[in-house]
Amino acid sequence: MGSLVRICAVTAAALVALSFLMFAVDELGKGSDQQVRSVRGELAPARPALRVNEPAPPAQIERVREKRHSSVREVVDDANDVLVSPFTGIVDSDDSWVQRLVPLALALLLYGLGGLLLANALPKPHHEVRDWREPAA
Repeated sequence: MGSLVRICAVTAAALVALSFLMFAVDELGKGSDQQVRSVRGELAPARPALRVNEPAPPAQIERVREKRHSSVREVVDDANDVLVSPFTGIVDSDDSWVQRLVPLALALLLYGLGGLLLANALPKPHHEVRDWREPAA
């Protein structure tokens, strides 16, 4: 039983971390594009950007996110949405990095560390060690 809990804990923590890594790559790419535009003297787009990278977005933004991201990325993001949904209401910030980092930290603590501690606390199967000279039952 401990092995199953350990596998689930590691998988959940890996999905949350992978989703954050994909978010960070997107945000760093946007920052690079903004810097290039500012060096060229181009104006930033006037329309407000949709916040497709926030965790567990509303249904309208979810549909836009599904169109923008690949199918693999969307599966990872959907799993992340489910795993971090208990923590998204804790953060009240307009900064997308804060909206992602706080639930990430809490999810890694709960699923990663907590899951591994639970797996280690579960009773382990008892293997009887016998001497080779004793007859088998």
